[in-house]
Amino acid sequence: MTTVLTTVPVLDMSTARRADGTFDEDFIASLRDAAHRVGFFQITGFGAAEGTTQELLKTLAGFFALPVDSKLKLDNRTSAQFRGYTRLGAEITRGRADSREQIDYGPERKVLSRVPDDSPHLNLQGPNQWPADFPRLESAAMDWASLMNKVGAELLSGLAVGLGLPERYFEEPFAHAPAWMGKLVHYVGGGIVPGAGSQGVGAHADYGFITLLLQDSVGGLEVQPYGQDQWIEVEPIEGALVVNIGEMLEVATNGYLMATIHRVTAPPAGVDRYSVPFFYSPRLDSVIGTVPLSAELAAEARGVSADPGNPMLASYGANVLKGWLRAHPQTARAHYPALVN
Repeated sequence: MTTVLTTVPVLDMSTARRADGTFDEDFIASLRDAAHRVGFFQITGFGAAEGTTQELLKTLAGFFALPVDSKLKLDNRTSAQFRGYTRLGAEITRGRADSREQIDYGPERKVLSRVPDDSPHLNLQGPNQWPADFPRLESAAMDWASLMNKVGAELLSGLAVGLGLPERYFEEPFAHAPAWMGKLVHYVGGGIVPGAGSQGVGAHADYGFITLLLQDSVGGLEVQPYGQDQWIEVEPIEGALVVNIGEMLEVATNGYLMATIHRVTAPPAGVDRYSVPFFYSPRLDSVIGTVPLSAELAAEARGVSADPGNPMLASYGANVLKGWLRAHPQTARAHYPALVN
């Protein structure tokens, strides 16, 4: 592997389209380069009202400051959808506990009354769990999800154009009932989680199409672009979003776009870190086929990552359920005992 370091580009979303509504060619070229070469970039000018990001992070801090017993009323072990509160150190990445607690949420829908035996991932549709005594958490999180769905759709349209495809090429898998996911995360420093060491969250790739991350000013996010053996830090930018490519786009483009490996180092003792990842993702029943690429782009496709411990699946629902079962073993045993090895 090469030791030449890559940087994480910064793109201004306000320049994405011309006055006539068409995509700007320079923006598209920069977007395609960032998504192909690094798999990570940051965006500004994405449409958040002034003060929105700061207020959201402040709301997170208020919720996570509540007593543990209060947060455990939302225990995700009671949810077949892996929704609700995950205790500090209870999520597992690469076989080790993460130094974080979090709320997981998604589209508010009813549980399906019938799920075929060969499609257990459809059980992931269902309700959220929110604190009745802290109502502003739900409203802030769902308002943010609404904005992130718009940003994710715009970026995916731009990527389609950058790949030489129609702007609306990827719309069908997102029609009717997209299964986006959101997290509200609190990282805790000081090595208080047994076995976690400095792991805030271990090295991993994301399941869906596009991840949009709001991070505070503490830092700790690191990425390892394809072909590089060193980790580079994604420096926090006030009010910006960190964007990375998910496994579905790696599968769809045969590795022209890569789901870049990343991790978070836990903050120092006495320091709290808050972040809000949003996973722009299609329907649970969607199966993503390989997209037609030009000969020039196809020649630069690197193939889908070969990891026997984490095979990438073309079925989005199956791919995400695979990840949840591995990351939340107690919840998995409670609701999916037949799938737990």
